[in-house]
Amino acid sequence: MEETKLRATPAARALARRLGVDLSNVIGTGYKGRIHRDDVAGFNFEDKIHISPLAKRIAEDNQISLKGIRGSGRNGKIMKDDVIKLISDPELKARLTSDYFAELSATKAPSQPTPKIQNASQQVAEPSVLAASQSQPVGETETVALSQMRKIISKRMAESFYSAPTFTQTWEVDMTEMLALRTKLLDPIKEKTGKKLTVTDLISMSVVKTLLKHKYINASLNKEATEITFHNYVNLGIAVGMDEGLLVPVVKNADKMSLSDFVVAIKDLTERTFSKKLLPDEQSGSTFTISNLGMYGVDNFTAIINMPNAAILSVAATKDTLVAYNGEPKIRPIMKMSLTCDHRIIDGLTGAKFMADLKASMENPLSLLI
Repeated sequence: MEETKLRATPAARALARRLGVDLSNVIGTGYKGRIHRDDVAGFNFEDKIHISPLAKRIAEDNQISLKGIRGSGRNGKIMKDDVIKLISDPELKARLTSDYFAELSATKAPSQPTPKIQNASQQVAEPSVLAASQSQPVGETETVALSQMRKIISKRMAESFYSAPTFTQTWEVDMTEMLALRTKLLDPIKEKTGKKLTVTDLISMSVVKTLLKHKYINASLNKEATEITFHNYVNLGIAVGMDEGLLVPVVKNADKMSLSDFVVAIKDLTERTFSKKLLPDEQSGSTFTISNLGMYGVDNFTAIINMPNAAILSVAATKDTLVAYNGEPKIRPIMKMSLTCDHRIIDGLTGAKFMADLKASMENPLSLLI
């Protein structure tokens, strides 16, 4: 593929020229596979052999491998004189021939220690580096193709991670009152809906009510980054993890639901997610997303934004923690939650105001019943 046909940023092309990287070999992580500067910088640079064209031709003519060799040129580039010095030593040349390496890979490494390999500039790698490159893998491996679901997840996560500048705020919430409210509501909700009320349900309802007061958190940015859409409703996405991958069912118009209605809706969506009966429309249209790993004991984590949402809330485990409460040391159930925001839409103060209100709602959850 010609470089002119590749989608790459100017910064990526400039760095590729400077490093001598062929862009056709680089996998782009940007939108529609566009290559970014970080893609070039991370392209196998440590293992790449930097060598001048003439030095490369001499090495090929003499059938020697230069892996692990550091030359006398700029940034360790191997020059013509470096190769000539290497092949002028018969014993050294024998150890660098392709046949020698092929023989090593087909048999066990020699029991006798290998003499050091050095050129005049003392910049050739130690033999241990060369031998390490020929070590055989231990145990069995299995290579499988990515499933279609995994491919979609990979593409969307890369697009989100590399397209949006983000920041994250982590807050601690005292869950005493919310846990007490759940205990009181377990039987009434079970009797009315036949479903079990979870902490995630209560957290989700707190998020829904708080989002209505913060339009920038409940917003989205178009792909061209030219327009912001403010949503006067809440379509709440709930990340559901499975062995096959991650799906995000969406509770549409969650802001218009009572707690009982929400419990029924989210349980129905979750059950059909695990049974793979979720409809495409039920996975799209979210205005905000929650990812909860608290049930797995995770202390703290940062989720990647579910585009085109402007933010995502990461919910960790609730753990008994020694804190100062009313001026005295107390053990309280403390939960950490993190808000990751698209900085193109949301500033730090905007995110902090949302989190302050959400924390207040969760620590005084009776408002959920009003």
